[in-house]
Amino acid sequence: MGPVTARAAVLRQSGVRGPYVETRPLAFEEVLVEPPGFGEIQVRVRAASLCHSDLSAINGDRPWPVPLVIGHEAAGEVIGLGEGVSRFSIGDAVAMVFKPFCGQCLPCLSGRGVLCEPGGASNATASLLGGYQRLRLHGQTLHHHMGVAAFSEVVTISQHSAVKIRPGLPWEIAALFGCAVLTGAGAVFNTAGVRPGQSVAVVGLGGVGCSSLLAAKAAGATIRIAVDRLPAKLEMAVRLGATHTVNPADSDALEQIRAITGGGSLGGVDVAFEMAGVVPALDFAYRAAKKGGLMVSAGLPNPSAQWPLQAVSLIADEKTVKGSYMGSAVPIRDIPRYIDLYQAGLLPVDLLLGRTMALEDLHEALDALDQGQALRQVVVFR
Repeated sequence: MGPVTARAAVLRQSGVRGPYVETRPLAFEEVLVEPPGFGEIQVRVRAASLCHSDLSAINGDRPWPVPLVIGHEAAGEVIGLGEGVSRFSIGDAVAMVFKPFCGQCLPCLSGRGVLCEPGGASNATASLLGGYQRLRLHGQTLHHHMGVAAFSEVVTISQHSAVKIRPGLPWEIAALFGCAVLTGAGAVFNTAGVRPGQSVAVVGLGGVGCSSLLAAKAAGATIRIAVDRLPAKLEMAVRLGATHTVNPADSDALEQIRAITGGGSLGGVDVAFEMAGVVPALDFAYRAAKKGGLMVSAGLPNPSAQWPLQAVSLIADEKTVKGSYMGSAVPIRDIPRYIDLYQAGLLPVDLLLGRTMALEDLHEALDALDQGQALRQVVVFR
């Protein structure tokens, strides 16, 4: 099996701001995709979804090595196998995940694969598991965004960056399970363990936050408060299962949440989810949690961000603060489960899907994402 060419979106410079239809940070190039090495597979990407983490790579909020083929939330069909691959066959449908689990390090062996050390090291260098690079352009090495580089017609990835799924699921829906649903639903089911009858608030209604809202309903939370500054997103949240909406810009926003949940000194939600990735959202979610409650953060702020916490409240109110990376997931277990919930009508992930588009439409889509006008916009490769 030799190298193949593929159309891909290449980022040459990080720290570029919009409007992206004018600054145009992405170049759409014919890149060379090398065949899979040991433990790797080659995938024909059928659909790749635009996520806020892609925008963060472009605007510099989360810098990555460049040149970089961006994208990490995708699904496709296996077309090539490297030596040592036993989990996949040619023709398998797969969803791709944004951090590989090596299965051998202490976190992996302890059931905490999201903390995989080799996987974290490879992601930090924008390479495949083991430090390999399989993309070239005019003889220059290109980096793999989160070990996937999904905005390419064909990718070579580690077998540990993919999960086999049942055939027949629409590709544009299947793509959502590798990041938005895995992270948002996982925060509800795995990190927080939301139980029937509990109350929750979701702060930040992007794709991950809205996935959390869907999962909170599926988990049986009876009070589901959607929190966002954009009125259009609050209106949408009701269609996704929110029982109440709150705009944090309101001066009495926290009082509204306490009133919804019973009022008085014990008012507040059992679990507050921070999904916006900014310090004010962290602070709001912490305050929205009741005494003895839980705040779960999955928003990934800029690495330089610091959260000033009134330390005594952590003790006196017996609150718990937990981070949730990748939804505390075991992808090979969780993605098929979440797909089952979707197909049973209990996790209507299709409600997250906005428009489908061509690769060359990414700049327009980045502007829509940057302005909070879209949840998930998906490139469909023909």
